[in-house]
Amino acid sequence: MIDLSVPIRSGMPVYPGDPDVEVQVVHTVESHGWELRRVTLGTHTGTHVDAFSHMHKGAPALDAIPLERFFGKAQVVRPDGKWPRDRGLFFKEEIGMEVFARLKELRPPFVGGELTEALERELLGAGILTYTSLVHLDLIPEETDFTFYGFPLPIEGGDGSPVRAVAVLE
Repeated sequence: MIDLSVPIRSGMPVYPGDPDVEVQVVHTVESHGWELRRVTLGTHTGTHVDAFSHMHKGAPALDAIPLERFFGKAQVVRPDGKWPRDRGLFFKEEIGMEVFARLKELRPPFVGGELTEALERELLGAGILTYTSLVHLDLIPEETDFTFYGFPLPIEGGDGSPVRAVAVLE
């Protein structure tokens, strides 16, 4: 198993204009008999999935997307390499609109990596989920099947959610 998630911590980098991240200890074992933290963050903090409603008014929000869409077979691929059908696709380098036509034709269930805003908007509009701010993709051999899990929090009407993204190699 390979954890593809960025740890959530106070002061971590966020997209310009997004809420700052605060993780604050509220209770301690010494003072209350248990430990508890308050977490303040935006829905697109760290490693996260974008709902179709993130960039398209009236499109399905997180709670309207079936859980089956948030996991499945996947591969790490190169923009100019071989892409399999019926697999989620992850890219180690930033990709943009130059790959959209190919992605739209293949219709992977999800795409992950550093995506330009224009590409993310078009993928979501085409019904393809997007995952961003993933780490450790370099630990997964390219063009090798693995099972990806990236479940969102069940945020009612959610436009996106941090996820614990995990790759399970066969």
